[in-house]
Amino acid sequence: MRFLCLPGAYGSAKNFGVQLGPFAKHMEDRGLATFAFTQGAHEVEPPLGWENYFGSRPLYRFIDTVEGDAFEVVRRVRHIPRGLSPEATLRLFKPDKPIEFNWQTFRDALDRVFKTIDDDPEIDGLIGYSEGAMMAASICAEENRRWEETGIPRRIKFAIFFAGSPPLVADGDGFIAKLADEHGTAIDIPTFHVFGSNDPLVYSSVALYNACSQELAQLYDHGLGHLVPRDADNVEQLGDTLSDVITRINKAQDAGRDDKVSGSGTPSPAAEFAADEYTTGSSADGSTASSTGSPAESDLESRSSLGTESEGIIKIQVA
Repeated sequence: MRFLCLPGAYGSAKNFGVQLGPFAKHMEDRGLATFAFTQGAHEVEPPLGWENYFGSRPLYRFIDTVEGDAFEVVRRVRHIPRGLSPEATLRLFKPDKPIEFNWQTFRDALDRVFKTIDDDPEIDGLIGYSEGAMMAASICAEENRRWEETGIPRRIKFAIFFAGSPPLVADGDGFIAKLADEHGTAIDIPTFHVFGSNDPLVYSSVALYNACSQELAQLYDHGLGHLVPRDADNVEQLGDTLSDVITRINKAQDAGRDDKVSGSGTPSPAAEFAADEYTTGSSADGSTASSTGSPAESDLESRSSLGTESEGIIKIQVA
């Protein structure tokens, strides 16, 4: 499987290659995946006080935003009452009055990612971190819309989201966040959601999980913050879990090609990837993915409008 990797805000293809390096090397060494990297088109300067945090310049964003306090959301979220669903939490950040935003810049960002995918016929997966995960989710949702409305085949078979957020989908002249409690499922391909229970924005990751097909979506809590885990334990556990997932997807793709050759038609990714072939559980010794976090500590059941069971978070295993 070949993944196109999308960095977070104030990132770059070069810096994300370093950030994702231990995970990518582990996956490549096991023969599970190869990786291509892209970046946003809007060059930006990091927020005041964070000049040396995001790596070497130049830095980019996919979204062309107005100037302002980029970390306001992080400060505000610490004062949000506990117990709200992730969707309800996201709505607290909706501005009281409509704001002017040039949605053409977001359409252009989606089009650039689609062109990158079109230019590399081997790409069949996406990896996104933070803002890049939102972009990856939006690409998956847009592919699904095009497939349903026009029959355009979907290229993306699998997506991995690190510290993600729900997709933005077209709505009239603009876009809206597709939240599960209002709009149902936005993404129905296999997805893998990597988050940290100590991330102040964890509710956003769970809202993205809720917007994906629950039969095909899987969660992994590394127990840390808003980051891509680079420690050996998490990288190895992610590799073990994803080895099973990617092998299953590749077999499903091969079966789909055989069906197409035989004239029996090409099933949708959801149909190819049977949910009943999976069982959920923790690691064999009952340990968590990271010593710094655990399913119980993450309190995801109270945060999820779909009642996510904590014991199924850490690891999903193929039967």
